[in-house]
Amino acid sequence: MSVSDPIADMLTRIRNAVLSGQNMTAMPLSKIKAEIAKILKEEGYLESFEIAEGEVPGQKVLRLRIKYIGERRQRQPVITGMERISRPGRRVYTKKQDIPWVLSGMGVAILSTPKGIMTGQRARQLGVGGELLCKIW
Repeated sequence: MSVSDPIADMLTRIRNAVLSGQNMTAMPLSKIKAEIAKILKEEGYLESFEIAEGEVPGQKVLRLRIKYIGERRQRQPVITGMERISRPGRRVYTKKQDIPWVLSGMGVAILSTPKGIMTGQRARQLGVGGELLCKIW
């Protein structure tokens, strides 16, 4: 099945897994999804991610292990919210000085820049702007 917005599909799968309390979710692999998963792992929102063979030979899947805090009954997900900003129907670009702060620095903005996919903080350090993909907090 073809998806018109694979990043929104990824965020929706993560959101659904968090809301249902699941530890893991899987989705079809793409380079941009792997880069976003890498950023989420580095920022502490995911425990781990892996690239594995799918059910169909030759098709790879991205498996994400979602991070929770607390004991079994009181556990809370680290991810409390996420929002897709730039969509296929409405692209949103930002200059280096206009990169938004997410919850006053408690969250992370993910950008696609000429130097690759990176967080808003890293883009500010490098002095580059780009397409604002999503916000996660």
